[in-house]
Amino acid sequence: MTEPRVDDDARREELRTSLAEVRGRIDAAARSAGRDPSAVELLAVTKTFPVRDAALLADLGVVDLAENREQEARDKVAEFGRLRPAAGVRWHMVGQLQRNKARAVVRWADVVESVDSARLVEALSRAAGNALDAGERQRPLDVLVQVSLDEQPGRGGCAPADAPEVAEKITRSRGLRLRGVMAVAPLGGAPDVCFATLSGIAERVRENAPEAVEMSAGMSHDLESAVAHGSTRVRVGTALLGGRRLISP
Repeated sequence: MTEPRVDDDARREELRTSLAEVRGRIDAAARSAGRDPSAVELLAVTKTFPVRDAALLADLGVVDLAENREQEARDKVAEFGRLRPAAGVRWHMVGQLQRNKARAVVRWADVVESVDSARLVEALSRAAGNALDAGERQRPLDVLVQVSLDEQPGRGGCAPADAPEVAEKITRSRGLRLRGVMAVAPLGGAPDVCFATLSGIAERVRENAPEAVEMSAGMSHDLESAVAHGSTRVRVGTALLGGRRLISP
């Protein structure tokens, strides 16, 4: 993976400043909602950014990193392991995932947040089970059910009415561990309405799967609304890392 040369010290200070700002927003949003700020995790979305940014974020205490393209993530995770072998971060897959990529993604991902169909559950279960048997994984794959809040085809996510069924299939699948639900507020949609809807879906899922306590919702522009409606994990890219950079020319 070829990266442009950058001044690590200068970039580290940029990231330190933005990280403090984002964590301040999360803290304020949680307190405003009467919640403990420690109950809201920060997931740094490092897609399209160089692996050195991910390494610098780990140096600053960020323990959860996210990618949305399997091949880019695979290479980045491998390089990160060489740069920071003892960092102990968790890697999340947050982008749409094709079934034929299941075997590859279970080799590097700790969490897949974009599970949106029974067929994808089957593919991931088979891949994760085989990886456990082969010693390529030491623990089950944590997964979240992605819900489409506008039900537009092509954007990922299952219909809200289907989320409990997908969740139930996960609970009966080998190699997977259901952790909760995820969604992206639709463009142009009212965040409060969207996240209130997701909160209701999360409650329905927990009726049959009380262990599914996570709600991954909220991004750079709407994290306050998501936290107010119960998000336990906000996925932040732009507010943390700035405008998108290419990892290679």
